[in-house]
Amino acid sequence: MAGITLVTAQTRLDDYLAAELAVLGNQEYTIGSGTAGARKLRRADLAEIRKGIEYWEAKVKDLAMRSQGRGRSITLRPRF
Repeated sequence: MAGITLVTAQTRLDDYLAAELAVLGNQEYTIGSGTAGARKLRRADLAEIRKGIEYWEAKVKDLAMRSQGRGRSITLRPRF
């Protein structure tokens, strides 16, 4: 993805990690009581946050390796 720097990727990863902590602290709550007046609210989807964490972790690792001159490598093995 062009235009994404290591600093940007690390910032996004930090944002997702902070969001995960916030959601873990208070992901779901109920307002009111009883079946008629109760309302259950959910702040965010923890699964989506974790997908974002995985994506940005991979992006940070990739960009860090590229900045050190080590891109992805492929090992070829002969077939006999």
